[in-house]
Amino acid sequence: MTATTSTPQAPDAPDASHSLHAPVIAWFESHARDLPWRRPEAGPWGVMVSEFMLQQTPVSRVLPVYEQWLARWPRPADLAKEPPGEAVRAWGRLGYPRRALRLHGAAVAITERHGGDVPRKHAQLLALPGIGEYTAAAVASFAYGQRHAVLDTNVRRVFARAATGVQYPPNATTAAERKLARALLPEDEERAARWAAASMELGALVCTAKNEDCARCPIAGQCTWRLAGKPAHEGPARRGQTYAGTDRQVRGKLLAVLREAVAPVPQAALDRVWDEPVQRARALDGLVSDGLVEPLPGGLYRLPLS
Repeated sequence: MTATTSTPQAPDAPDASHSLHAPVIAWFESHARDLPWRRPEAGPWGVMVSEFMLQQTPVSRVLPVYEQWLARWPRPADLAKEPPGEAVRAWGRLGYPRRALRLHGAAVAITERHGGDVPRKHAQLLALPGIGEYTAAAVASFAYGQRHAVLDTNVRRVFARAATGVQYPPNATTAAERKLARALLPEDEERAARWAAASMELGALVCTAKNEDCARCPIAGQCTWRLAGKPAHEGPARRGQTYAGTDRQVRGKLLAVLREAVAPVPQAALDRVWDEPVQRARALDGLVSDGLVEPLPGGLYRLPLS
């Protein structure tokens, strides 16, 4: 998203801001989607897998891959004993496949450092490879019911509108947004975890980036942006990500060939997926550099084994 000229500030009146909790949580209790990673049987590992997969990927695309992943690797140790290339293969067409390598690396670390159990402590989660502040907070909150500010794009948009009065949050998460999120957290740990999930769901289903449905919003009467008449975004024009013709598309086509292969793939087979040789070579070099593809002697390539 593109930065706005306004910067989120923590509410001046905590009691007023905290009045958001009850209606949002009540709405969530009635309207939350029945997603597999929210069920008790998912456990912390299921929550962690979902958080990796849901980054920049819609729920509808994640669901089938998530189910297959957990059926094959129900515990971190099950994934850790497989070559990383199998994680890339199972990732399918979710996009941004480096997430698969990072999740594999996290599974190895969990197995080696924590006896195969996803750690409870935020600092231990943050120390795992491939885990950033958002994912550590999300797993601690959603899997273990802890009190953390969980700031994804949906939550940031809800807070920007409801508390700050702007249409969109800045492009990158700011210190002011983190301060605001902490100010909005309920004191009770269990309620804070529920608030994190509820505010995220509200942004995903109602307070969406386009065509927000204020008639269905449980806090429309308190929303600063709506009460101000929904002032338009003041920053540079927001642009969606392009895909067709990009190196990302070429990388995806090359990986698709390697995922389907049971043996190393010759260069000639990869050359057939994209006509433009310079871009194709650049995309393949990038995959090798990222550890997603392993080059072999004789011009052969395969998914990584180590």
